[in-house]
Amino acid sequence: MIASNPDTPRVFTLSDFDFELPPELIAQHPSPERSSSRLLDGRTSVPVDRIFRDLPTFLQAGDLMVFNDTQVMNARLFGEKATGGKLELLVERVLGGNQVAAHMRVSKKPEVGATVRLTPATGCTDNPSATLLGRWPNEQGQLFRFVLSNDAGDDPYTLMARHGHVPLPPYITHGDSAEDARRYQTVFAKNPGAVAAPTAALHFDDALLAQIDALGVQRAHVTLHVGAGTFQPVKTENLAEHQMHSEWYDVPVGTQQAVADCQARGGRIIAVGTTSVRTLESWAQTGQSTGDTRIFITPGFEFKLVDALITNFHLPKSSLMMLVSAFAGFEHIGALYAHAIREKYRFFSYGDAMLLRRR
Repeated sequence: MIASNPDTPRVFTLSDFDFELPPELIAQHPSPERSSSRLLDGRTSVPVDRIFRDLPTFLQAGDLMVFNDTQVMNARLFGEKATGGKLELLVERVLGGNQVAAHMRVSKKPEVGATVRLTPATGCTDNPSATLLGRWPNEQGQLFRFVLSNDAGDDPYTLMARHGHVPLPPYITHGDSAEDARRYQTVFAKNPGAVAAPTAALHFDDALLAQIDALGVQRAHVTLHVGAGTFQPVKTENLAEHQMHSEWYDVPVGTQQAVADCQARGGRIIAVGTTSVRTLESWAQTGQSTGDTRIFITPGFEFKLVDALITNFHLPKSSLMMLVSAFAGFEHIGALYAHAIREKYRFFSYGDAMLLRRR
């Protein structure tokens, strides 16, 4: 028998990131207060159960917290073809000229050039509609390119805000409500373009942010428009064969300077959410402060910027499970998830959070 080389890095496969989750642990509604969620402190080998509002205890003056300020669009639109067939659109990206790129759910796809009537909000008579132009980003693309229009001449953002629905994740079983419109959005969201919330940041309220500021902790923002692909499980057992979805990001000049200043003073860069990690590390890897990223972070990845991470609990076999395993260690994440399931933490978008340190 040939002895294995302990220095040879382990090759991970998709099955390594699977786990059994009792369905009742999937949070269907947010906690009564944003900062009242539970927080699993996973910075050391022994997990500690805390409450999210305890977070300032673990921060210190000179740290830099980086938040994703994307705003979730009312990206789900319902409609009806001329034949009477029902249709659902999920707008993934707003393009130029009132055009959008969208997922389409329909029994039989309309012809290119066809216009479908969108279901208006109650009391609205501005006749919203969508005209199919073709696939996107090319003829083989998975998305469809539409022109959105109404009698008021609204741009797509305004039209969606009026007639669209909150694009709740597929594992949330209720229709969107006023509670979702308020809580499936961060308190500092300002740049519309996401179809999913940066969920770790949902735990922050104004009072907690003020407390963090008072400690001398610096705050900065990036933008990454979270796409629907964030909910899609990886499907290839060989991770190298996975085609990562694309998301647009931006690291403003002010945030670039805040990162440099933090490093110069020896502070910690704390990413709020995996989307902030993806943005910062995309910038660090490519030198491009804005653009589209397909970064796929798996164990073995060398992080250049992020020292600590606040994150929710992620779907089995998801790229985000791989990211947190790369960040905090595969075995450590496995132990934390086992603890969270035993202690009945709430999972996914409306669920609880954990605090991790880069291994």
